[in-house]
Amino acid sequence: MSSNIKVLQVIPKLGYGGAETGCYDIAHYLAEKNCKSFIVTSGGELIKFIDKKKVKLIKLPVHSKNPVLIFLNSIFLVCIILYYNISIVHARSRAPAWSCFFATRLTKRKFVTTFHGTYNFKGKLKKFYNSVMLRSDLIIAGSNFIFSHIKENYSEFLDTKKKFLVIFRGINVDYFDPSTKLETEEKKLLQSWEINNEKKIILMPGRLTSWKGQELFIDAINLVKIELGYEAFHVVILGSDQGRSLYKKKLIRLTEQYRLNKQVKFINHCKDMALAYKVSDIVVSASVEPEAFGRVAVEAQSMEKIIIASDIGGSNETIVDQKTGFLFSSGNASSLSKKIIQVITTDELSLDLIRKEGRKNVIKKFNVEKMCFSTYSEYKRLLN
Repeated sequence: MSSNIKVLQVIPKLGYGGAETGCYDIAHYLAEKNCKSFIVTSGGELIKFIDKKKVKLIKLPVHSKNPVLIFLNSIFLVCIILYYNISIVHARSRAPAWSCFFATRLTKRKFVTTFHGTYNFKGKLKKFYNSVMLRSDLIIAGSNFIFSHIKENYSEFLDTKKKFLVIFRGINVDYFDPSTKLETEEKKLLQSWEINNEKKIILMPGRLTSWKGQELFIDAINLVKIELGYEAFHVVILGSDQGRSLYKKKLIRLTEQYRLNKQVKFINHCKDMALAYKVSDIVVSASVEPEAFGRVAVEAQSMEKIIIASDIGGSNETIVDQKTGFLFSSGNASSLSKKIIQVITTDELSLDLIRKEGRKNVIKKFNVEKMCFSTYSEYKRLLN
């Protein structure tokens, strides 16, 4: 049966986000299960890592929200489905999902969607646009938080006859493994960041955008410095502004206002995120809006690092508070500062127990192998 399964995944761009890496991982996993695996995308950095012997890559402008292109993409997808005799079409974003919806209706193939985020809507038209993610034969939510969000906001579009379930995102625990990094690599990275390792390093990864909470994080760092009375650590804010240059300037001005500019480093990019976690002592995720899943929290735990995250969204599911990491009151700089001080003043033996439990937690619940196997199993059930 498995050898007859042909899965076409459609995603706007194949970058380094959670949806994109999940698409990439499942595409290669299917090939290992003797399934035929296809990806349709408009481009992206991950394309160069695709094993062309295992995964057939097809480029289409599926990133576009232009109604004409959405319609044309659906015609192209019909041709692809028929030519390769695709069994299942799996859409991972709204614009391509509309193209997939029409294409699967015309070809009578199974349609799968993954609801990766809390898509915003203010009016009925935007809500209708989002609803395409619920018009499939199988609806996958990336977390229990997303599952609840869908039930609360899109109940009128849910069909009880269709399957709706949670499959947690997964990460590669072999890549995010602290034992794989060499001391020479760590020293080289710290030199490039112009940081010595005499003090602890607090890392905040994530693209520079207001909802990720960088301003709140800087406010909290200032409160920690006031409380401790000295610069007890280095701070690294790691992420690209993705064209939001005004927001980055605002963050830099805030560090200068608090006289933190010597303590806080802004790093645009790191090609080896596992290494970035390895050289850090504390990792912070300070999102002021709910994370659908919260990959940073999971990656940090896998790397046996102390994670402090907002108590909203996916972090509530991926972190066991006080056992595998710490949660603070979302949007509250004082709460975050107190958690940072708590970690800094906690003895190493206690912290080591939390680090070990964090990795166990991820291996048990958020391993990429588990995510891929669950998705593959649902594909088989759908066809049966």
